[in-house]
Amino acid sequence: MPKTLRPLSLLSLAALLIVGGSAPLWLDAYYLGIFTIAYYFGVFAMSWDLLFGYAGEVNFGPTFLIGLGAYGAGLINNAGLPIPLCLIGGALIAVIGGIALALPALRLRGPYFGLVTLVAVLLLLDVIVIFAKFTGGEIGMMVPDVLSVSTKVNYWYAFGFLVVSGIILYGLSRSALGLILQATGQDRIEAQALGFNVTKHKLAAFSISALFSGLAGAMLTFYEGTASVDQMVDLSIAVQIIIAVVFGGRRTILGGILGAIFLVLFDELLRPIGQLNTFVVSAVALLVILFLPDGILGVALRPREGR
Repeated sequence: MPKTLRPLSLLSLAALLIVGGSAPLWLDAYYLGIFTIAYYFGVFAMSWDLLFGYAGEVNFGPTFLIGLGAYGAGLINNAGLPIPLCLIGGALIAVIGGIALALPALRLRGPYFGLVTLVAVLLLLDVIVIFAKFTGGEIGMMVPDVLSVSTKVNYWYAFGFLVVSGIILYGLSRSALGLILQATGQDRIEAQALGFNVTKHKLAAFSISALFSGLAGAMLTFYEGTASVDQMVDLSIAVQIIIAVVFGGRRTILGGILGAIFLVLFDELLRPIGQLNTFVVSAVALLVILFLPDGILGVALRPREGR
């Protein structure tokens, strides 16, 4: 059993799952809606951390994958197909688009991988605007169906998806794939000398990240009833995802959940102070990044691992 999963940690995790799963029984609809969005952002963050924290590749365009999943699912739904098929289709579109982007990008060195992913987001934004007849342009694309009209049901969908995604991504990070990704992220040349196919393993990580990002984007679309640039593709969303990972703890996977909940919850709670809310949240995140570079969860776990 990994040291991070000691009995005390397991009890704490079980308590959090009980509290989170029972929230609709004692939390009002307003906060349920906030946490629902935060959970989807938690999946975005965990997916990004698998690629950045372990493979060492800085993807500046996580919203490229999210946008493909969201708009892909929305377009399929507009064609008259049911939500389950739309979710599968959106996730597959994100994976295919991610592989098409990663195959050439992963062969680049230095900052060029990040630049390619950033340009991909800008290209997607242009495509959405150019084909506004189908995508709704900057206004957004409405979808005929939604996951549920019940706030509680939507919350449980998001919470269940977060838990399942967290288990899978955390398990992958502790598997042979995760160890190889860590090795390639720390020293690509040495990993190649040991016989590992660096490009293949990083492509696998990118594909997994695309799958969960695209599926989360698709589910968020059917939660909100629309796919829009401001909520799915804008570069500011990418920045929030990156901050969430660094705030919660890089290379912890689960830290992304903590960071996402902090950003979404406090941004909403501080809304009464107007534009200052963004400044306050960003300032707190900056202080954590400067003085706790391992993030909140990273600081809590690293000493236990004897690091």
